[in-house]
Amino acid sequence: MRRIAHTHMCKHVQEPHAISTNMVLRGRASWYGKYFQGMETGNGERYNRFAYTCAHKTLPFNTRLRVTSVLTGHSVVVRVNDRGPFRHRRIIDLSEKASRELNLQELGATTIVAEVVDSETPLGPTTAPDNLLALCLGDPHPHAPFTTYTVDPAAADVAPMVAAAVPVAAPLAAVAVPVVAPVAAAMPLATPTPALAVAPAAFEVQVGEFATTADAQSVLTKIQSLDPNVHVELANDLLDGRQRSRVLVGTFGERPQAEAVRRWLLVWGIGGQVREVALR
Repeated sequence: MRRIAHTHMCKHVQEPHAISTNMVLRGRASWYGKYFQGMETGNGERYNRFAYTCAHKTLPFNTRLRVTSVLTGHSVVVRVNDRGPFRHRRIIDLSEKASRELNLQELGATTIVAEVVDSETPLGPTTAPDNLLALCLGDPHPHAPFTTYTVDPAAADVAPMVAAAVPVAAPLAAVAVPVVAPVAAAMPLATPTPALAVAPAAFEVQVGEFATTADAQSVLTKIQSLDPNVHVELANDLLDGRQRSRVLVGTFGERPQAEAVRRWLLVWGIGGQVREVALR
């Protein structure tokens, strides 16, 4: 489609690349509407703003994608029949009909995760993927404006993926506390050293520091809605005589586990930092 007002003219379009059903795309999605109604699309069809279609730079025509908004969790299945978008680092253009399912009429553009699905998958609104968290954690370049990657089908089920990437800490009673061994028996004249408990290190993700508990609670509620299995809590402290509320996610036994959760939260627009803490 020649979208003079919508994109810049592009003389050369990348050749479509091979696809597989474990391919995932992450990036910004936009939409185009009635101005282009009836214009010729990349595959020769006429653009129909009431059909569930989309434009992508390289995916083969008729590829079907389940597109999910990471902001709302709403999903729609669309078919590739056009080329684009070619500006603003966007990865996909949705038809007007499809865009309504993701609330793009108000947002204009939003971050999405799109999966290649079977060619027989019905077009239109659908349920979000059960393994959305796994798809987000599988992104190898979370700070890039857009990326295409694959997710191992054997690891695509959300339960084992979450267990591996975002384990909730066991109760403190179940945590083994190492002790310092007494001085060797080969030194009989030495006074035995009492066993000293060593607080094991752990890691958590701190999400912001808020002046009011209500603001912190709002962020906590959002995180819990993304994944009820992730442990999240509020911590209220006094700083210079003023109360500050922090949202803490975790606890994790190793830093990479906490980093994986921090990256996942970042995909959903929630910034945070990994902090080392001592379990006592």
